[in-house]
Amino acid sequence: MSQAKRVTITDIARMAGVSAGAVSFALNGRPGVSDETRRRILDIAEEHQWMPSSAARALAGARSGVIGFAVNRSAGTLGAEAFFTDLIAGVQSGLGEHRIAMQTLLVSSIEDEVATYRQWSGTHQVDGVIVIDPRDEDPRLAALRGMELPAVVIGSHASGPGEPAAIWLDDGQVAHLLFDYLAALGHRRISFVSGPAEFQHTRMRNEVLAGLGSRGVAGELVPTDFSPGATADAMRRLLSRPERPTAVVFDNDVMAAAGLRVAQEMRLSVPADLSIASFDDSVVAGLLRPSITCVTRDTFSLGADAARFLLEQIDSVAVLPDRVGALPRLTVRESTAVPPSAG
Repeated sequence: MSQAKRVTITDIARMAGVSAGAVSFALNGRPGVSDETRRRILDIAEEHQWMPSSAARALAGARSGVIGFAVNRSAGTLGAEAFFTDLIAGVQSGLGEHRIAMQTLLVSSIEDEVATYRQWSGTHQVDGVIVIDPRDEDPRLAALRGMELPAVVIGSHASGPGEPAAIWLDDGQVAHLLFDYLAALGHRRISFVSGPAEFQHTRMRNEVLAGLGSRGVAGELVPTDFSPGATADAMRRLLSRPERPTAVVFDNDVMAAAGLRVAQEMRLSVPADLSIASFDDSVVAGLLRPSITCVTRDTFSLGADAARFLLEQIDSVAVLPDRVGALPRLTVRESTAVPPSAG
């Protein structure tokens, strides 16, 4: 038995005796039709079990009811980071209030990410996107404005002229929380094992560490790809030096766990011989032995706020003003102490 022909907006317009544009307005809850006409169109759509197609959305300018999230990280790293788990859960929570879905796609490069945005925009697959890990002179931001695809950036500082709106946390201020504390304990050799050096938050954190030179602190940036394997390799090199660091700070909790394991493998006592800390917190960080000193942030709420902000941006013709997220706090645990030379 052959399937019945799919009912289109044109079919509904013919049955209701109105234009296709009027049907689009009614189905998407937009003004432009009378209440009586809207009810008639909705009744016909329900009777014929009408569902929108991507082609119909593109022709009528209707919304897809989906937002996009393209992530330039490896699948293994993404699945291991508590930050992403909490962020995605928060975004889903914010979208769920409005029955909006999220399409998540892992991409392999920044060029692939831009190509994904072009595809989503050209086919009307998503109504807007959330962008993470901004870079200086980020090509994604200019490309998004050119596509007129609504976007919200989760970043480390306010957006620049012509850029999409940002919900941001001052990563310089965040870095001071942690690096200033270690300096106050007496640490004078601090290594920062980070993700890719081109990320804005990496640069800002490293600038704060470098600024501690005025207090006699020798800071060092050690970029990696966020993976536990690369982190462990970097940690072994650091701890094999004749003059090793007295404190090592990691970009996230998984990296800190990998670093702690290497320190224990090399028979160093944490924190008696070496202090370890992380810019991201998690349940795991608190359960390790010793538990890890971390910067604690409400990533779930950040995701939910970003989702709501994007939905407002989708409804707005102009780029909305930036918003500032809640400042994280420093959670001091067992992995940090006064260094041996200052004890």
